[in-house]
Amino acid sequence: MAETIRSMAQVREDFDRIALIADDGWDHNRHYHPFLLRQLPARCREALEVGCGTGAFARLLAQRADRVLALDLSPETVRVARARSARYPNIAFEVTDVTSRPLPADRFDVIASIATLHHLPFRAMLSGLSASLTPGGTLIVLDLYDRSGPGDRLMDLAAVPTSCAWRLARCGRLREPAEARRIWAEHGRHDVYMKFEEIRRTANELLPGAVVRRHLFWRYSLVWRKPLRGQDPTPGRRLASAACHPCP
Repeated sequence: MAETIRSMAQVREDFDRIALIADDGWDHNRHYHPFLLRQLPARCREALEVGCGTGAFARLLAQRADRVLALDLSPETVRVARARSARYPNIAFEVTDVTSRPLPADRFDVIASIATLHHLPFRAMLSGLSASLTPGGTLIVLDLYDRSGPGDRLMDLAAVPTSCAWRLARCGRLREPAEARRIWAEHGRHDVYMKFEEIRRTANELLPGAVVRRHLFWRYSLVWRKPLRGQDPTPGRRLASAACHPCP
């Protein structure tokens, strides 16, 4: 796979425009927020969101975490996120290019990324985010993938009417407004996605024990809990040395 991604300047310009038409209504990412929250502890100290958008999931994290660091490349997006999150003083929003921003090691109890990693070098990001998790911490990813197999096409057939039904029920309309569709279509023409099997293979190589699932609405999820020190990354097993040399 050639990890072909757009320049960060192009992505930033796209999302500066998208921020102007983004609302807090239902969309395909928000549909999976409850699922993502179920993978997380009820309380934690520090959480990180990479690609926070207008802050919808960061605000949910802020109800569970003492502190949330929410990063996004787009200044306009972060401006909107701050305005919508004024009631959450425990969220720190930051405009930054995460590919060049050092992340502290063993720092965050929770790291989340929603519809962002396909813009970034996938392997390098998984390695960097896993290193920044505290032992026992949880990484959750929701993103899009290249749907080219026959099974994926069947899921597409189910996703289209289901999406229309959910949008009608939640937003009172079958489709997004024309201007929003135009802006998203312009952005989507340049997006490049990995195949599902490649995502799963890379995750299993870098994050042993990661659970990667296909979902409706053209998305996949990745959930990984960083082993405690001395713990075998394979679920249900511990290194033999851990019994002889317990951590203090």
